[in-house]
Amino acid sequence: MSSENTYSSGTLMRWLWRDYLRKHMGKLALAVLFMAIEGSTLGAMAKLMEPMFDRVFVAGEQSWLLVVGLVLMGIFVLRAVTGVAQKVLLTRIAQRSAADMRIDLLDRMMQQDGAFHQTHPPGFLVQRVQSDVNAVGDVWRAIITGAGRDFLGLLVLLGVAISIDPVWALLACIGIPVMVLPAAFAQRFVRKRAREARDLGASLSTRLDEVFHGIVQIKLNALEDYQSRQYRSLTDQFVDTEVRTAFGSSAIPAMIDIISGIGFMAVILYGGSEIISGDKTIGEFMTFFTAMGFTFNPLRRLGAISGQWQVAAAALERIKELMDAPLRLTSARKPVAAPKDSTEITLDDVSLSFGETEVLHGLSLTAEAGKTTALVGASGAGKSTIFNLLTRLLDPSSGHVRIGGVATTEMAIPDLRTLFSVVSQEALLFDETLRENIVLGRKDVTDEQLKRVLDAAFVSDFLPQLENGLDTAVGPRGSALSGGQRQRVVIARALLRDTPVLLLDEATSALDAQSEQVVQDALDRLSQGRTTLVIAHRLSTIRNADKIIVMDRGRAVDSGTHEELLARGGIYADLYRLQFRDGKTVSDRRRGIMGRRDTPAPERQPNLLQRIGQHFFGS
Repeated sequence: MSSENTYSSGTLMRWLWRDYLRKHMGKLALAVLFMAIEGSTLGAMAKLMEPMFDRVFVAGEQSWLLVVGLVLMGIFVLRAVTGVAQKVLLTRIAQRSAADMRIDLLDRMMQQDGAFHQTHPPGFLVQRVQSDVNAVGDVWRAIITGAGRDFLGLLVLLGVAISIDPVWALLACIGIPVMVLPAAFAQRFVRKRAREARDLGASLSTRLDEVFHGIVQIKLNALEDYQSRQYRSLTDQFVDTEVRTAFGSSAIPAMIDIISGIGFMAVILYGGSEIISGDKTIGEFMTFFTAMGFTFNPLRRLGAISGQWQVAAAALERIKELMDAPLRLTSARKPVAAPKDSTEITLDDVSLSFGETEVLHGLSLTAEAGKTTALVGASGAGKSTIFNLLTRLLDPSSGHVRIGGVATTEMAIPDLRTLFSVVSQEALLFDETLRENIVLGRKDVTDEQLKRVLDAAFVSDFLPQLENGLDTAVGPRGSALSGGQRQRVVIARALLRDTPVLLLDEATSALDAQSEQVVQDALDRLSQGRTTLVIAHRLSTIRNADKIIVMDRGRAVDSGTHEELLARGGIYADLYRLQFRDGKTVSDRRRGIMGRRDTPAPERQPNLLQRIGQHFFGS
């Protein structure tokens, strides 16, 4: 996602103020007051130079020595107190506003549909939430500090300098017009480079996410060097871009150094002759010179803020693009209550396209309430897409999806999703305890309820093997558990939800025979009394389904019971014959051949149709 000046600096600043800073106005005003006091002490210190030189050092007035010393000490104490107070207040405001921005950004991204997350990889989104928000928080704090302390301090110091001699002050600023155009060019340069750095940072995060999640496949395929080269290439680009950004950001303070040098030289040449002639005192010159010397650091910091803002603006652009990304899935303005009496599922002439690819073509089907309906068909036939439509991870391009006669688009999305429990082949667990992965934050779950679902899902069978029982951490994505154990935990989670509709998506396809039998028994218990939709490649797992719907290229081409479909012939009968021969599956026969060294001849090679069936529906 790249853009060229999608938002102006004014637009970004107004959004930042309206949504995140205005709510802290009281603390912000107090912090600015402390910063103004701290900044103005520089002017007091500069003004103190005149009596210190003229009355103490030149005139030798002893009484002024103690006065000057006490006033100077008081100025430093005041600077210390106000400096600590404003830093504490600003840090609190910065951290709280950054936290609010992260939460808002996360909430917004969780509301997006599946298509959004397909085009925005996790690493990209992590970069936006973490790195970009941090960059914004650091820079706006620098901006407020610059406005509250450096800018006000600069005004006070210039006031002191002008009170000594307006001509000297004008000479000190003689080089400012020279830097206007170069500074504007530097700002545009920094904004562009910072935008590139943001995108490269997101690419680096995405690459790391893919490496760590795919570490097993990387090792098995000896891809370590390849992945390292890919990451190194991105890193080199990122380093080059950051260096160029730093060059642009530092150019503005460097130009301030140059014009400050020109101004000081002009003042020394002009003012020095006035001191020599006696028109000005040494104290006046030292006060002016100290005031202008004190302006040096505030000027440089204010100049650096200009570059820092361009870096922050690039990060803010990316954040606001995500905030402004339209929500394709929204609840109805006057949502209808989710059905309670009937959960019959109907799809009426439903079509769905991803770009130019049509996934569903006028699909119509019915899954009766309280019964088990199985969906079979080749990969890409649209089976999993139906689940996404039912739960409104996607909306159809045309047609209607109804639960209990109510269109899914007419219900509030949270209410709709309370109707479903989903068990898929990817048993996703969070990096938390086993207990948390089952209750999912619920506080109303009793020990009896928890024990009942643990027993029903056969989690109790392996629970004694875990060192800390239910309080055992399952690791990233449940890596501390086996595949069968993870599936049983997901089933326990679904049992605890106790929803009227159950969606099973290849729930046993990745398990060994022993685990599959245990998980299948748990699924049988789970589906009792519920409207159940099952996606299965292994036809043996759906023989007892109340209805089997055969899908092909986004359409429902046949339906009936197992016996009816076999008797009619067609796609289902062909697929069944491919998977079962003489009461054995193809995989059973293969295992028999591979396990016997005295087999006289290998099994006849399958024809093309058989190969296709084995590829799509498993062996």
